[in-house]
Amino acid sequence: MLLRPLASFWDVKEAECDRVMNLNVKGAFFAAQALTRHLRATGRAGRIINISSVHEDVAFPNFAAYCASKGAMRMLARTLAVELGPLGITINNVAPGAIETPINTALLNDSAKLGSLLKQIPLGRLGQPGDVAGLAAFLASDDASYVTGSTFVADGGLSVFYEEQ
Repeated sequence: MLLRPLASFWDVKEAECDRVMNLNVKGAFFAAQALTRHLRATGRAGRIINISSVHEDVAFPNFAAYCASKGAMRMLARTLAVELGPLGITINNVAPGAIETPINTALLNDSAKLGSLLKQIPLGRLGQPGDVAGLAAFLASDDASYVTGSTFVADGGLSVFYEEQ
């Protein structure tokens, strides 16, 4: 889903809000439920890793529904960590910042906005898909067997140095 800025909070239609919430929150909820049912039926432990966003915590004007959905994903992971932990199932979120993917095509093609954003990323670059994938791979590994209910940010330091433009 490509993010589309809205003129303001007041212009968001219920159908658009529902679409964002359905995809991000209900999708994660019911995917976790289906996996958990399968793991219980087969007597196995497992890992659930959701892709969230730095916008679990970082406000993003004109994207209220998106930010709310990502904040809900944070609480979903925390709550399910408590419920699923006794079953040996961990759940965590990976929260990317600005990653060089098609969702950021407009940004990549606007040198002024890109330059301004890069000044706010302490590592001085956009993330690459592999930066997110490596973190997810760690969370899926046995090395992360004692990690649950957390969000791990992959944003080059953006969320600790961010000012909306």
